[in-house]
Amino acid sequence: MAIYYADSSALTKRHVVEVGTPWVQALTDSAAGHGFITSRMSVVEVISALNRRQRERMINTVQYMRISTDFMGLCATTYQLVEVTEEVIDRARHLLEQHALRAYDAVQLASALLTDQIVRAGGDPPLLFLAADDRLLTVAQLEGLVVDNPNWHP
Repeated sequence: MAIYYADSSALTKRHVVEVGTPWVQALTDSAAGHGFITSRMSVVEVISALNRRQRERMINTVQYMRISTDFMGLCATTYQLVEVTEEVIDRARHLLEQHALRAYDAVQLASALLTDQIVRAGGDPPLLFLAADDRLLTVAQLEGLVVDNPNWHP
């Protein structure tokens, strides 16, 4: 069993068909036995992504309701949510001073880095950071995380 930190771009692929969706669906299947962690902020980011797809008519209202309900159910039962604490914000601020990141990406990466420290301190292998954003993944690697991109698994 591996422990994954998935940002919102990776989590969205579980629900909306695009490059990497089958890979994410297989990875997040409960039979695979992996653990998934994300920021509580991913709730807002994924719902925003789903709303955009609805506005752009990539999904209809019924699909949006089904997908958003499924996602929120996973947030309540399956995904471990990292709270956006003062420590996360401080780490994100530091990351923004060091790297060209978007604000939400800095919060996601800060959450992942702090979670990785806890995971490693407990004697577990490092977590795997999932995102569909090459720039974010490059910075995550520079910061010492093991990374993967669903887009690399068409």
